[in-house]
Amino acid sequence: MELKLTRHPLNPLFAPNPSHLWESRFVFNPAVVYDGELFHMLYRAQGEDMVSRMGYAVSTDGIHFNRMEKPVFEPSCVQELYGVEDPRLTYIDGKYYMCYTAYSPTNISVALASTKNFFNWNRYGIVLPESPNKDAALFPEKINGKYVMMHRLEPDIWLAFSDDLKTWTDYVSIASPREGMWDNVKIGAGGPVLKTPYGWLLLYHGVEQAPRLRYRLGFMLLDLKDPTKVLKRSNEPCLEPKETWEIFGGVPTVVFSDAIVEYKDSYYIYYGAADNYIALATITRKEVYDWIKE
Repeated sequence: MELKLTRHPLNPLFAPNPSHLWESRFVFNPAVVYDGELFHMLYRAQGEDMVSRMGYAVSTDGIHFNRMEKPVFEPSCVQELYGVEDPRLTYIDGKYYMCYTAYSPTNISVALASTKNFFNWNRYGIVLPESPNKDAALFPEKINGKYVMMHRLEPDIWLAFSDDLKTWTDYVSIASPREGMWDNVKIGAGGPVLKTPYGWLLLYHGVEQAPRLRYRLGFMLLDLKDPTKVLKRSNEPCLEPKETWEIFGGVPTVVFSDAIVEYKDSYYIYYGAADNYIALATITRKEVYDWIKE
């Protein structure tokens, strides 16, 4: 069997807001966490200056969100001159840690910040200095006494390890593009992994060579004790650009996710569509577990 996501009928959930200059052109690539009561979303936005900032939205049901009028996270140093991009949120020891891409004329690098309320932030700066490096996300718990971070040095998905969340070493590639398949150009992690009885569930994006590059989504399963081992991987994409608003936009033919949330008996997958909109797709936990066990 191959997994397929179901688009929510209210899609797209978000569109650019022309009343707010900082998000008047594009909104996309959200990070979302659920704390047991509320869904918290950080999303990438661009206005007329094309600098990426992050907005905040909150919801009780994961579908209807209230958006703040001003960004909650903005560029703060020369390494972020062009923007702060593509957040991914992981809850660790009472804080939400956000991996994001710091973008400037001289670097496209992985940076880290933390918060308890999504408004006040501790910034740790660039933690993976290689450039270009992006698509980073933390595992929600230590493995063999080490923090673990996924990241993407093209074209592969890599892991890095740390004792303190600041200094990262022991880079290892865990997955590569597959020739002749839907992810044959490059791949990158989606949202942070989710723990299942069978392994770490990873949503990832794959890029296929076409007249215009196509971004699609699939799943991997990583070993619980040794996440460098890939136990299973989607042979076909679970979501690909089909709707008009996924095909046409700031960057056409793109579905790109930074967030998978476990909610009740389902997984909620939030994604950016054509770098222009924010949307939601779902799949039941049973469907995913059946795929894992087949």
